[in-house]
Amino acid sequence: MIEEKLGSLGISLPNPPTPAGSYIPAVKTGNLLFISGQIPINDGKVVFTGKVSENNLETAQKSARLCAINLLAQIKRELGSLDKVTQIVRLSGFVNSAPEFTLHPQVINAASDLLFEIFGDKGRHSRIAVGVACLPLDSMTEIDAIIEFSQ
Repeated sequence: MIEEKLGSLGISLPNPPTPAGSYIPAVKTGNLLFISGQIPINDGKVVFTGKVSENNLETAQKSARLCAINLLAQIKRELGSLDKVTQIVRLSGFVNSAPEFTLHPQVINAASDLLFEIFGDKGRHSRIAVGVACLPLDSMTEIDAIIEFSQ
């Protein structure tokens, strides 16, 4: 069902990005799946880079959306099916922002809204959206997640 929803939104999941450091992309414990931070990578390349300001807010939102799509790809790799997701529990969103930028929630909303649209009530989650001085590979955004799933 979730795959059909993605198709109706014109989204095809990429191959899950490989870690950029010494960590694994996901850890399962009990019925929770912890997804490591996902940056806006497509075909092995960072698509959205640089500092976020009010001048490039829409681009930053596209970056956050791509991070969410990469989260979905990691979930599918780990669980075999997105239909096993019972709840998106939490997102942590990081924005590579200029010092005067304060619209971090609006950037990360692009990821949250996509998850709401795909999963409905199961997509409602707690969240943090913060600005940081820099992110790996000069990414505009990075998002990690905690997911509850059925066996």
